[in-house]
Amino acid sequence: MQKKVFQIIVNNTSGVLSRISGLFSRRGYNVESITAGTTTDDGITRITIVASGDLEALEQIEKQLAKLEDVLTIKELKPDESVYRELILLKVKVLPQDRQSVMSVADIFRAKIIDVAPESLIIELTGNQQKIDAFISLLEGYEILEQARTGIAGLGRGTEHILYRE
Repeated sequence: MQKKVFQIIVNNTSGVLSRISGLFSRRGYNVESITAGTTTDDGITRITIVASGDLEALEQIEKQLAKLEDVLTIKELKPDESVYRELILLKVKVLPQDRQSVMSVADIFRAKIIDVAPESLIIELTGNQQKIDAFISLLEGYEILEQARTGIAGLGRGTEHILYRE
């Protein structure tokens, strides 16, 4: 199994995300994460999809996505030519006597404590998947009550990888 990150620029129309996700479900493709948001042009949406499968399936995904009506451009974001980030919110059960040790780990990772309750903390961390996974593994001795991960957002490095609207 390989993994590819696709950046898709689409017209910001009603149902476009549904049509894209429908393509994946109809064909049985595996989506590891999907993020979407408007660009500098309100009429355009940037969608980042992380998909996994064999090389043939991943190539087929790209071809099928390019055929969809609202898709303007599609590009693979290769790891060495791109920057990826993900956001995670973690609610960790922490008793008052253990709070400082969790806050110290968060500080090392440049995470933010965004909520403090009598028996829990909510921590916000942004970074690549490896950084987030490493942070979670260091919290192994604590109970993670809830977590919300955004999935990958990415951009190509430099100016030669800009996806323009035609």
